Amino acid sequence: MSNDTAAADPIDPTTTDAWERLMEHDEALEGSLREWFATDPERAARFTHDAADLHVDLSKNLITQPTVDLLLELAAQTNVLERRDAMFAGAHINTTEDRAVLHTALRRPAGASPALVVDGQNVDEDVHEVLGRVYAFADAVRSGEWTGVTGKKIETVVNIGIGGSDLGPVMVYEALKPLADAGIEARFISNIDPTDAYETTADLDPETTLVIVASKTFTTLETITNARLVREWLLSALRESAGLTSEQEKEAVAKHFVAVSTALDKVEEFGIDPQNAFGFWNWVGGRYSVDSAIGTVLAVALGPSVFEELLAGFNAMDEHFRTAPAEENVPLLMGLINVWNVNFLEAETHAVLPYSQYLHRFPAYLQQLTMESNGKSVRWDGSTVVSETGEIFWGEPGTNGQHAFYQLIHQGTRIIPADFIAFATPERPLKDGEQDVHELFLANFFAQSKALAFGKTEEEVRAEGTEGELVAARMFSGDRPSTSIMAPALTPSVLGQLIALYEHITFVQGAVWGINSFDQWGVELGKQLANQLAPAVAGDESAIEAQDSSTAGLIRYYREHRQG
Repeated sequence: MSNDTAAADPIDPTTTDAWERLMEHDEALEGSLREWFATDPERAARFTHDAADLHVDLSKNLITQPTVDLLLELAAQTNVLERRDAMFAGAHINTTEDRAVLHTALRRPAGASPALVVDGQNVDEDVHEVLGRVYAFADAVRSGEWTGVTGKKIETVVNIGIGGSDLGPVMVYEALKPLADAGIEARFISNIDPTDAYETTADLDPETTLVIVASKTFTTLETITNARLVREWLLSALRESAGLTSEQEKEAVAKHFVAVSTALDKVEEFGIDPQNAFGFWNWVGGRYSVDSAIGTVLAVALGPSVFEELLAGFNAMDEHFRTAPAEENVPLLMGLINVWNVNFLEAETHAVLPYSQYLHRFPAYLQQLTMESNGKSVRWDGSTVVSETGEIFWGEPGTNGQHAFYQLIHQGTRIIPADFIAFATPERPLKDGEQDVHELFLANFFAQSKALAFGKTEEEVRAEGTEGELVAARMFSGDRPSTSIMAPALTPSVLGQLIALYEHITFVQGAVWGINSFDQWGVELGKQLANQLAPAVAGDESAIEAQDSSTAGLIRYYREHRQG
């Protein structure tokens, strides 16, 4: 598909025949999940699909076969699959920045045929050249060939980044931490709150610490500020512990700091050897970049082979999304069901509930992926959106959430679609006496989606012996939509598949709504104002007086009450 075609005006989904028929279908839809399952023994089988290693049960969503058929018609009438093909081919579908969108190229296998050439550049060669450098560096650190300035082996790698340069790496590291086998721990600093940098480094040995500064432009305020704080901590500590002289400081920075950046001049100015800077490209958005050089911390802590398996998982889901028939295409179907939930069932939020403690950062990762991508009120041609867009994504691991917010999902007044994620094989197969604890854990996983779907009727409550005013309190309406995702185990490949699944779900929703899911102008204003406000916060009275009364009052309160 040409760039001209990819950048064509978005189709107003609300004017399509499919949208109108979906509205009529929504109004006419009768029955309940209880009834639909009772009258259709094949419902679960028909709405369950496999994508790579993921087993995805969509049957507990508030859909019937006509719902799915109409949603697929909507996808066809809004050119979702044509836009998908344009993305994979390297068309500039990021229209506001005139860029290709090629995070899928980051996980194409070496030697893939035909080669991907975009804007005259062989993307495959570029990607694998950087990967090769990242892997060689990781191997050097892991083997002890690369040491700190005093010759000691690296034991801790600290990744400094923010947004996609932090959320992706920290989520993957936490998910795959059992595979860290080289005696190297990873830590992460993102918040500009100085407490973050302090607490992360307080107990570290500077002689065995390596720092990765992840900023494409090497100008990101939070990242570079934290990098300077950690550089000062490291140099000060080395002066004390190793007798570092001022002449040795340059060598110390070069041995203890590397960069993920393309701004080699700024990298060198900071003191990092440009040979130890690993770049990525403007066709990679931050929230889509964990499988780029941004994952250097993962290659070091977990090893290149683990990172390769992660990339293979991404690619497996890419291929499913790219080639699977529409009626069996899991990312397409899940994205369309999300559109159904948002635009027709009026859902405002979406819970992601991993029944795996190792995935405890996965909901936070998805918050950026989905909400930064689709939290838009303008379409890619600059016109105002014509429907609700985006959802608020949130969640916590099961079973913790069951004792916190599940009450609202089960009996609240809002419909909250939920994605449940679980694995057949536990990382830690422990027993409580004769009880297999993983089986007890999964019993909760199965029970929650069943309870949400089918609820508990008044008759069932009374049959348990409850009477009076407590009956209503103990009833559950059911018909609370959910999707269940299972896999054999939480492997690097399966994790890559899960991440790519949600990337493509996000893409499908954005394509239907006609929005550009690959820019993020909404994060800019706050950054600009923060820089402008710095003099006022520092005490410049004329700058304070130039502010609105609320901001000025808050700054004065800060100035009057700060201690130390």
